[in-house]
Amino acid sequence: MFSPHVTVACIVHAENKFLVVEELINGKPLWNQPAGHLEADETLLEAAERELWEETGIRAQPQAFLKLHQWVAPDGTPFIRFLFLIEMEKILDTNPQDNDIHYCHWLSAEEILNSSQLRSPLVAESLLCYLEHKTYPLSILDYCGSPFVK
Repeated sequence: MFSPHVTVACIVHAENKFLVVEELINGKPLWNQPAGHLEADETLLEAAERELWEETGIRAQPQAFLKLHQWVAPDGTPFIRFLFLIEMEKILDTNPQDNDIHYCHWLSAEEILNSSQLRSPLVAESLLCYLEHKTYPLSILDYCGSPFVK
């Protein structure tokens, strides 16, 4: 049976800058949006909020849905990635709670798109989705059943 990894990611935008997190992978610093795996006991929105908190120390709720990406990593791992938007009035200080995150950076779109430090092609693709100005209401996502009722 096909079993892709289900992940969430957040485009976080403030003052014409975008928030990226930096991880060391195989000794190389790589950038990604705040992102991570959906856990069994949470909704997609809860996962997005949790990952944002863990990786940046920022508590915020997504305001819109941007895109669903299906991607296969170079090692053959399949992913389904739900991309959310968080618009903030001002740049906030960061304080990663996850030890895997070494730094958080607020960068321009150009700095990100021209970087050789992107963890995957989805980082640039996600930013390009934001720049298209196509958003969808969160109401298109729903959950059913008691395991998710809190």
